Amino acid sequence: MSGTVTDPVVCRQKALRSLGDLPPFSPILNKLMATLASDDVSFGQLAELIEKDTVLAGNVLRLVNSALYGRRGTISSVRHAVSLIGLAKLRNTVMTLSVSRLWAYSRSPKGWPAARFNLHGVATAVMTDLLAQRLPAEFPEGGFVAGLLHDIGLLLIATSLPQEFTEIRRLHVEEGRALEEAERAVIGIDHADVSAAALSRWNLPVSIQTAVRYQFQEQHMRNDEIPLSWLVRAASNLAEARGAYIFVPPPESEAEPAEILKEAGLCLDPTTLLEDFEREFGPMKGFF
Repeated sequence: MSGTVTDPVVCRQKALRSLGDLPPFSPILNKLMATLASDDVSFGQLAELIEKDTVLAGNVLRLVNSALYGRRGTISSVRHAVSLIGLAKLRNTVMTLSVSRLWAYSRSPKGWPAARFNLHGVATAVMTDLLAQRLPAEFPEGGFVAGLLHDIGLLLIATSLPQEFTEIRRLHVEEGRALEEAERAVIGIDHADVSAAALSRWNLPVSIQTAVRYQFQEQHMRNDEIPLSWLVRAASNLAEARGAYIFVPPPESEAEPAEILKEAGLCLDPTTLLEDFEREFGPMKGFF
């Protein structure tokens, strides 16, 4: 890799500069990002924004008419759909569709698995949210967004450091090294660091930044609450085990859901968790 940049500080700076190359947020994504720290958003406000975006409106109606909601009649009104989905579910759905559109229009290197990157993010978001509903976690309302955006640093590294990324991918795919270990070996940092820094620049809640930053590191429980980072890590591994991996599937020895949860320190029976995951994630696959 002659001529490539290997200084961690420089690599981090280059990766974060590429954040400015992403397409601008849509008005509705801006609104949702601004309200993540509170529930200061109404059905009416969201419905009005969705109605102004034809593609987004169509996808929301498509989702609410899917098997996920089991409606007998066809829903053709965005406002009716909004009332059926519920505020939290609507926020997650609209953010998923908006962020996925953002990734679709971003510049990416040759061979970048855009569809798999999208699917992994959405699958991790759904799984993190489901875990947060079942366990006493810190800032559970941020679980979906933390899962959805936990790998944005990987995209920034790939777009800003293509030569280094090629070597990172080789180490990961051909030599079987963990992705974060391959990143540290090549550029001295991992994508969790870059992801958290990106979320900081977007002014997302500190709890979400922290969960993303420590997804590969140990965090201790405080006040009997499970760190959100534990859920993000477990959700990412569970998503991979369910087929939503970015580069290579996990080894069979690491793909048992019960073992993944146990390794993450989460005491939970995966049976109903996985059933709910398939019910919620299944209809979303059709968007990518």
